[in-house]
Amino acid sequence: MRRVFTSVADVKQFTKFTLSTVIPSSMASSARVASRVCSFYLLLSSRHGVSSGCRWSGRSCSSASVKSSLYEHVLDGYSHKPELDMKRVCEEAEALTAELEDRRGDLRPADVPLIISVWKNLQKVQEEISHLEGRKQVVSSTVRELVGKHDKSTLSSLEEYGHAREEGRAIREKLNQLYLQEKELEKEHYCRALRLPNRTHPSVPIGDESQARVVEVVGEKREFDFKPKGHLQIGESLDIIRQRRLSHVSGHRSYYLRGAGAQLQFALQNFAMDLLQKREGCGMQPHAQKSQVYSLNPKRSPDLNLAGTGEVGVAGYFMDHAVNFKDLPVRTVCSSTCYRAETDTGRETWGLYRVHHFTKIEMFGVSANETGEESSQLLDQFVTLQKEIFSSLQLHYRVLDMPTQELGPPAYRKFDIEAWMPGRGSFGEISSASNCTDYQSRRLDIRYEGEDGKLQYAHTVNATACAIPRTIIAILETYQTKKGTVQVPEVLQQYIGMEVIEKPKYTPIKYIGPNQPKRK
Repeated sequence: MRRVFTSVADVKQFTKFTLSTVIPSSMASSARVASRVCSFYLLLSSRHGVSSGCRWSGRSCSSASVKSSLYEHVLDGYSHKPELDMKRVCEEAEALTAELEDRRGDLRPADVPLIISVWKNLQKVQEEISHLEGRKQVVSSTVRELVGKHDKSTLSSLEEYGHAREEGRAIREKLNQLYLQEKELEKEHYCRALRLPNRTHPSVPIGDESQARVVEVVGEKREFDFKPKGHLQIGESLDIIRQRRLSHVSGHRSYYLRGAGAQLQFALQNFAMDLLQKREGCGMQPHAQKSQVYSLNPKRSPDLNLAGTGEVGVAGYFMDHAVNFKDLPVRTVCSSTCYRAETDTGRETWGLYRVHHFTKIEMFGVSANETGEESSQLLDQFVTLQKEIFSSLQLHYRVLDMPTQELGPPAYRKFDIEAWMPGRGSFGEISSASNCTDYQSRRLDIRYEGEDGKLQYAHTVNATACAIPRTIIAILETYQTKKGTVQVPEVLQQYIGMEVIEKPKYTPIKYIGPNQPKRK
């Protein structure tokens, strides 16, 4: 079974203004399942990648291309079986099929009839089991009654007793067969049905990334009287970023933030946490591929992965728990270290845009589902908070309603925020927010308790408050000056203790290693 470790995360629940520190080992049990159903969506069939079969405790299931670690978690007794809304799947099969076609994800429209067929067969077998178990109780009661009324010497000669014993044996034999059928059908059901993505909001644009709808544009592009530099060139000249000659230390896509660069990271982190707490409210590409997941040494730590987002640990915190209705919505934020392998792309090979290790401030919310609009309202609140953060930094950005092919399996709707990065000459994603409705809660058993004591599945919403490296890119490239210095955004000055990041007055360390640049 896969487990996911996150770094030590500070988790703040704004509804009560409490702060708690979550230690990785205490989250291992719950986080290993949360990782499969959050936006990170870790559904890997083996340590080394996705196989062609779905493994069930050593047995393969050729019906799917992923391993259901969630169901294995259930078999190990850690949680209840996921209650998927199969009634809705059956009733709205045509609409679901169309949405799968629009998403172009792992599951295809042709899979829907088979998923429904397996589910119906499972229901039929379970109904027969229920009927026979009821009949078995009646027969057992009859046998006990006859035993109580007659002596052993005459009991065996009673025709009614003989018929009851014979029927009881037949029922037991039939039930043993049905139990095996139920077990196999249940495996196949979860192997297939857990791959179903969330439904799609009717307003979501259809298509790939190019079809994203611009919802809002905030601010204006800064005009320069010089050619703006990229953040890596700026950072190297100020000696606050180092990315060259690190293969001997930590490999490709690694980096150092030094001096004011490190201070800028902590400033952004503290600013975002402080702002969200004062407001009393208070991810990863959509289809997370195996190339984005860091697996630890399989010989020493089989099936252990590093978490790619703080959402993993926070979702695990709520797993198998119910929130009181009067406390909804619950808004949390965590600061965590995230790890991404990023081995599936040759884009952005230098700089901080795609790196292996970074800090991210993540918001996670749990809402009721009384009217069906609560999670949509919470999503809007999270986007408003994101906008407040980036507006406070006086960045030029736009909000995008992301199209179907950019939605991860848990997402019902997703908004991205892209900041203008002058050095890159383009907008770059710095934040996202997703409404997952009951997708995560049905798999992780996250509920809320009403005034009548009944438990209902909650809705969950997640949003990136601040992805530190990409926000640093936008700041360095937006606030650069002709002199090569960088002005510090006003809201960060109290955290970083300076108004301008100046060029170093010292002599930067000199590389004297064997791989000297060749002179022409």
